[in-house]
Formats: sequence, structure tokens, C-alpha cells
Amino acid sequence: MTEILRVTLLVTLLAVAFACYFLVVSAFFTARVEKTTGIVKRMPGRALGIGFVNFLFFGALAVVLFAFAEGVENGVLRFILLVPALVIAAVVVLLQSFGLSAMVGILGERVFPEFAAWKKTFWGTVILAFGSAIPTVGWFLLFPFVVLTGFGAVILGFFQREK
Repeated sequence: MTEILRVTLLVTLLAVAFACYFLVVSAFFTARVEKTTGIVKRMPGRALGIGFVNFLFFGALAVVLFAFAEGVENGVLRFILLVPALVIAAVVVLLQSFGLSAMVGILGERVFPEFAAWKKTFWGTVILAFGSAIPTVGWFLLFPFVVLTGFGAVILGFFQREK
């Protein structure tokens, strides 16, 4: 029983921590998050497809570079292979952060339309965190859908012209 309470407390604290993180990302990168939000609202299917394809490509590229680096004995060559792998992984995580910030804002907007923007982001994050904690459906359907859609919308935002 204490293990269940410990896990529940951990998930709750992580949800609050992620909510604060997304509030900071939204505050510092307002233009990028707003552009991503607009793209998700206009074309969520295209954003999901672009996110899925790009995640597979860059994820596979990073994994291959990490695997090659693991098998290399030479320290300099290992470093040369690790640097691009780490940069690719870091950029993917960064772009996913922008996408998730937009997605939790949209979720909060749809569930709590009368709240202030920061409350929408906060409660959207909490709702997504607990919804994604559900075994199987949350882990393998809901969370990947939200992450890949946001990731694709960020990528589309880089290539879309300002109107």
C-alpha cells in the first residue's frame, strides 16, 4: 500500500514540475509556441504525420550513431560519433518540448476555456500527465499521439511563411 502512495505522490509531483516547465517554455518562447498551436489547430493530421516520419528518421539516425560509437575502440572517433548523436537527440527533445507546450495549452483551452492562459497550460499539463499515466492506452496511444503531433507542428512551423 505504501508503494502505491509513493508512486501516486511521485506522479503528482512530476505533473506539477512538468506544468511549471511548460509554463516557462511558453513564457520564454511565446512566438514559437503560438505558431505551433496555430498549426496544430489548422492541420493536426498533417502535423502527426510529419512528426511521426521525422521522429522515426532522426531517432533512427541518433540510435545508429550511438550504436556505432559504442562499438568503436578509438576514443577520438567515439567522440566524433557521439557529438552528432547527442546533438540530434537534444534537438529532438527541444522541439518536442515546444510541441508539448503547445499541446497542453490547447488541451487546457478546450477543457477550461474561461481560465487565464497560464492556468490553461498548468491544468492541461496535469490532465495530460494523469491521462498518460494510464497503462497501455496512455503510454502507447495518448502520449505518443500528443508528442508526435506537437513535434510535427513545430517542424511545420519552421517551414511555414508568416502571413
